[in-house]
Amino acid sequence: MLKNLRNPLRRPTHPGAILREDILPALAVSQSALAEYLGVSRLTVSEILLEKRSISAEMALRISKTVGGSPESWLQMQSAVDLWDVTQRFKADPNKLPRPIPNYAFA
Repeated sequence: MLKNLRNPLRRPTHPGAILREDILPALAVSQSALAEYLGVSRLTVSEILLEKRSISAEMALRISKTVGGSPESWLQMQSAVDLWDVTQRFKADPNKLPRPIPNYAFA
């Protein structure tokens, strides 16, 4: 089994940050050009790059076909961010955590 090398105290990297910091500069591609390649609006790309929008399954497929990587890897990055964010919200207010069903074997 592989050991996760990511610091558990740090928020996982948003896929938009990977695109913004690594991929677009390496390819010398602008946001507008990426939007055109992806077949989406420039606003959509901007929101992803600014980490204001999540990557959907459809967008993961579009990104994988445009710049590489598997759709699963893009979704896995987004899933890690989403899970981190919701975990932090529950840590901030534990009273919002769902309660287990009493006497349920898997609780």
